[in-house]
Amino acid sequence: MSLTHTHMHKVGFGLWKIDPKDCAQVVYDAIKAGYRHLDSACDYGNEKQVGEGIARAIADGLVTREELWITSKLWNTFHAKEHVEPALQRTLNDLQLDYLDLYLIHFPIAQPYVDFDVRYPPEWITDPDADTPCMELAPVPLSETWQAMEALVNKSLVKEIGVCNYNSGLLNDLMAYSTIKPSSLQIESHPYLTQERLIRLANHYNIQVTAFSPLGALSYLELDMAGASESVLEQPAVKAAASRLGRTPAQVVLRWGVQRGTAIIPKTTKKARMAENLALFDFELNEDEMQQISALNSNRRFNDPGDFCEAAFNTFYPIYD
Repeated sequence: MSLTHTHMHKVGFGLWKIDPKDCAQVVYDAIKAGYRHLDSACDYGNEKQVGEGIARAIADGLVTREELWITSKLWNTFHAKEHVEPALQRTLNDLQLDYLDLYLIHFPIAQPYVDFDVRYPPEWITDPDADTPCMELAPVPLSETWQAMEALVNKSLVKEIGVCNYNSGLLNDLMAYSTIKPSSLQIESHPYLTQERLIRLANHYNIQVTAFSPLGALSYLELDMAGASESVLEQPAVKAAASRLGRTPAQVVLRWGVQRGTAIIPKTTKKARMAENLALFDFELNEDEMQQISALNSNRRFNDPGDFCEAAFNTFYPIYD
């Protein structure tokens, strides 16, 4: 497949949990700050506002469409082959775009279809008005979903396709049946969850890895999915490197992510933090610092359907075990 379009920048801008009322301005500010890689998803519930921010930035001459790398994701309820293209079209309409640079399967979880007119984004619970609202599952093989994703590339609606939250077994299987190979794997990864074997496997298959939640617990404090004591920024190895380099602990952790070869998609709504998160390319961690930060790994996964699906949606559904 031709890769003549723009490349994925190593530091992207994550759009998860950005309030729709703020989102258009935040996206505009991020583009103005220098971000060219935006990481969106149907499920974030703010794609319309993301589209408004992008359109304004283009209209004001801050950037051209061709200079942007825009990623979005197929939600669980649209896995059946007949729903994949309509789901993408809804995302394209909301984002005010003709094509995506990258479209990802958001989770290896298929759920029953929810029509746009019933609820959008559909989220996890099939019927919120049920006596016992729960997450339901649909018998759609991932191979069917992937074939429909491939059709989007063939129609030039997306440049590249990939997956999120796949484990090594699913990745090996995907490589066996895919005609168009995945270009990208997006996974949770940070010093407490280094995922070294999965990243090595992706590299073996020439798949670019993007790490979401690159600062670990910070993304999950407001969701009560992490404790304040779990901040990697307080670790002595991180603080020591920050002191040596004259950088913030957050910059050290983000630099660790980039330096190990992954792209990262930190999220912030603060202009000063936007600039800080981009300023990672005029310093390096030494080998000892890289090893000490990697040694913080405890396989601590904050975003785990095996935990939150049962706690929040009354359905036990592990995917990593």
